[in-house]
Amino acid sequence: MKAKPEIYNEVKKWMRKNDPAHDFEHVLRVYETAKMICTKEKANKKLVLYSVLLHDIASFPKNDKRSKISSTKSSKEAKKILKKFSFPDEEIKIISNAIEDHSFSKNKKPTSLEGKILQDADRIDAIGAIGIARTFAVGGSENRPFYNKSDPFCSIRNPNDQNWTLDHFYKKLLVIESKMNTKSGKKEAKRRTKILRRFLTDLKREI
Repeated sequence: MKAKPEIYNEVKKWMRKNDPAHDFEHVLRVYETAKMICTKEKANKKLVLYSVLLHDIASFPKNDKRSKISSTKSSKEAKKILKKFSFPDEEIKIISNAIEDHSFSKNKKPTSLEGKILQDADRIDAIGAIGIARTFAVGGSENRPFYNKSDPFCSIRNPNDQNWTLDHFYKKLLVIESKMNTKSGKKEAKRRTKILRRFLTDLKREI
């Protein structure tokens, strides 16, 4: 199914100023992944579609203190948009809750299947080849060094991805596979995590 063109266009306007790691192309990738999971998990595609479409309409930069409330802000704005287009209250509740709970930093497990699929699909876009590209895009936009010269791969220290981009692999990306909600999500996350590990192995040879 396709989203209402009016909502589609409204989301694009909201996301015009987002960084490349959280732009509208990110939403489209997450949607394709969510569609795949939806089919296998037999979820409500309409609810998943709109959850995905609206999940990042308010996205604050990672170095902004407000970044931890991005999903809360997106949830609130999603409610307004859906009400404007006369969505039933029950659907609005499921969609807005899915958006509120999808954030990695909140460490919450969504209650609905649709919310679990949004969370899985969004996290899957953080790993694999595209995940590597997104990670370094964010690091570059925040002028962070690639790695800690004395211990690039966090062998004897705790990862700090506020200071070094490579630390984000150890702080978040490599643990995503263990946090998947659905069987099909776990399968895809496992495939993409292998790509991350191959990248780290190759990088060790080069630095």
